[in-house]
Amino acid sequence: MTAPISDNADFAAAWDEPQKSALSQDEIARLTDDIVAALKTVFDPEIPVDVYELGLIYKVDLSDDRDVDIEMTLTAPGCPVAGEMPGWIEDAVAKVEGVKSARANLVFDPPWDPSRMSDEAKLQLNMF
Repeated sequence: MTAPISDNADFAAAWDEPQKSALSQDEIARLTDDIVAALKTVFDPEIPVDVYELGLIYKVDLSDDRDVDIEMTLTAPGCPVAGEMPGWIEDAVAKVEGVKSARANLVFDPPWDPSRMSDEAKLQLNMF
């Protein structure tokens, strides 16, 4: 009989180890800054604030191969640019030097609400 995984000391030790990346910390930091800057160039056409500050970007994963996967949402599922905005995000991030590819996936869980907005976005929209 095989022991449960939680009792396997080798597995537990490997799980606790920090993930190693083929990219240097400096390269990860530069790419992160550049990806965020690229995301800030994409605006919701109905709201004069970029998608990053609006809190529409839920997750950005950068692989060792420099592929970027982005989980994003919209302010409302019926947003008129729902079919276009992921492409805008992909195009902006794909232009970042060093990024091999970019893919944006729409998610609606958790649903977006104004609490996800940055203070900068709230200030731009006079929501204080």
